[in-house]
Amino acid sequence: MNNGVVLHQALPSRFDLTIDAYRALEQLLADGKVRAIGVSNFMAEHLDRLLDATDVVPAVNQLEIHPYFHQAKLRAKGEALGILSQAWSPIGGVVSYEDTAFSTPLEDPAIVSIAEAHGKTLAQVILAWHLQEGRRVIPKSTNPARMAQNLDVFDIELTGEELARINALDAGVRGGPEQEDMTLEIHGQNIRDA
Repeated sequence: MNNGVVLHQALPSRFDLTIDAYRALEQLLADGKVRAIGVSNFMAEHLDRLLDATDVVPAVNQLEIHPYFHQAKLRAKGEALGILSQAWSPIGGVVSYEDTAFSTPLEDPAIVSIAEAHGKTLAQVILAWHLQEGRRVIPKSTNPARMAQNLDVFDIELTGEELARINALDAGVRGGPEQEDMTLEIHGQNIRDA
């Protein structure tokens, strides 16, 4: 049995297809083929439309969440519905803001100073921030040394002031694509029947 499956993306312009895909996940769950089903990149209005048309509340919503993009309202909505928010790109690898002196959280002076104070890497401080704030994270790396560093975060105890400094970095601008830009014309692929 598979532990779970996630519907990767809503298709706002053809939400009927999103509903059909999610209903297929519900059937996998009902048939005992998976233990849980979830979604990824679903905004508040997508969750509302999904829940109006289906029976199973997603267990998880994987979202772009990092120091520059918190999505606090969406996370709160998910929490109220019993949906766990899980951060993809938790370190901020998808960001590049041209109007700032730095392009990623891994160059941000606030995080640099916090990392120096704790004798940890910037990525470790960011992961510790997520965990202390109660979020689940999906850090990505193919480098074994970085994978080990990503696991070596449970001894970091950020102060309230340090958490506030990182929280203040929220720019409210996503690094990944805007959800309304996800269309069949731009991102559609033909998939052969199995």
